[in-house]
Amino acid sequence: MKKATIVIDSSYQVAKISERLFGSFIEHLGRAVYDGIYEPNHPLANDRGFRTDVIELVKALKVPIIRYPGGNFVSNFFWEDSVGPLEGRKTRLDLAWRTLEPNKVGLDEFYHWTQAVNADMMMAVNLGTRGVKDALNLLEYCNLNTDSYYANMRRSHGIEEPYHIKLWCLGNEMDGEWQIGKKTMEEYGRLSHETAKAMKMMDPSIELVSCGSSFKEMPTFPEWEAHTLMHNYDDVDYISLHQYYGNLNEDSSDYLAQSDDMDAFIKTVIATCDYVKAKKRSNKTMYLSFDEWNVWFHSKKQEQDITQNYPWQLAPHLLEEYYTFEDALMVGLMIITLMNHADRVKIACLAQLVNVLAPVMTEKEGKAWRQTIYFPFMQASQYGKGILLHTLNQSPCHQTLNHGRVTDIESTTVYNEETSEVTLFIVNRNIEENIEFEADIRRFKTCRLIEHQVLSHPDLKARNSSVAESVVPESVHYTKIEEGYLKTHLIGASWHMIRLKVS
Repeated sequence: MKKATIVIDSSYQVAKISERLFGSFIEHLGRAVYDGIYEPNHPLANDRGFRTDVIELVKALKVPIIRYPGGNFVSNFFWEDSVGPLEGRKTRLDLAWRTLEPNKVGLDEFYHWTQAVNADMMMAVNLGTRGVKDALNLLEYCNLNTDSYYANMRRSHGIEEPYHIKLWCLGNEMDGEWQIGKKTMEEYGRLSHETAKAMKMMDPSIELVSCGSSFKEMPTFPEWEAHTLMHNYDDVDYISLHQYYGNLNEDSSDYLAQSDDMDAFIKTVIATCDYVKAKKRSNKTMYLSFDEWNVWFHSKKQEQDITQNYPWQLAPHLLEEYYTFEDALMVGLMIITLMNHADRVKIACLAQLVNVLAPVMTEKEGKAWRQTIYFPFMQASQYGKGILLHTLNQSPCHQTLNHGRVTDIESTTVYNEETSEVTLFIVNRNIEENIEFEADIRRFKTCRLIEHQVLSHPDLKARNSSVAESVVPESVHYTKIEEGYLKTHLIGASWHMIRLKVS
């Protein structure tokens, strides 16, 4: 059997892992909102029309921030339509996804939902079809306690206290041809600079996210990042990254190697940010907001069929990925990659949360249930808080078609000083071979195993459903600690969470 080793020392600290690394995303898209989080006729709906079974599943994920309302949707979003009395709200055409938006759930309702799931809003402003003025109006409505027009408008809607939204996205994917109001580098650089400058004049406490390239394969990447940051570097706090992966070639080994692409993507953006920092002679470090990431490929044909042949529906079944066990492994690998860059990646949003590219699925008038990807995300969000440790890793490798030789084992290690716990998150992405695993933990005086949970399944294509959740973590009891070494084995194609009590 192959063997992998790791050396863990609490002295080798990289950075504190931001709780915002485990954020998520709700867009007005498909059934994310209507028949997702909101279904007033459902037997489990509360007095605001939100499904309480969905609320409980989301609360278990411990998501600290939720990005809203898009996504592509935001580039033609008229926020004024989404506030105030329901009878006065307009039904709009959403050009991004060619659907109807009735605005029954808007800014005020969504704020109350985020409070119910113990999360903060990460608000996006429309820089596609709107600009500085409308961003300021929205900010005043949400955050100010002044005797002024939009703050008083909020009060007239029965909301006395401001929302105090901290995080704001300056548009979405502004270099994408699919985006309503696409911008050139120069246009977005100037617009984002002026918008950020004005917004921080109004509320200096907010944090702002500048749009990076829509994804790594964009022809504008990474020149877009360099050019736009030359305009807004002093005004913004983060730059965004978006990326989705999928097993398009039905090659599972190569699919699970794509987390290496994500790692390279992050490193390139960091290098670009630091180039701008050097060029501007700045003392400021730019941090990263990976505010869209997930697996997305199963539903592409469905999306094209509905948007092209059946447009202008209310809440159609768009982007409803039914995730497999191997998709859960890929999500686990992406989580590990994000955590291993905790020194620079301070925000991340799993896209999305309910029904659309989601860990939580619902049936209309029926059950809510957990997809395979729910579990690695939940375990990381619950136990991935603390200090990222730099570990010395030795892993065997295997050959892949497009990525060459890649490591069998990918892992990250978190030290929580408050609870005196060390947690290891590990994926064996060798789908054929078991790996013997040994961790040197001798630097800790005492060490006790709390639990070792494994997500595995003999069928890489296994899925969960409302009838049965067949892919769920299980506790195993073969892991031992002997003379300062943790010893276990990692079966082929598996996700692991190992928790230790240390001193």
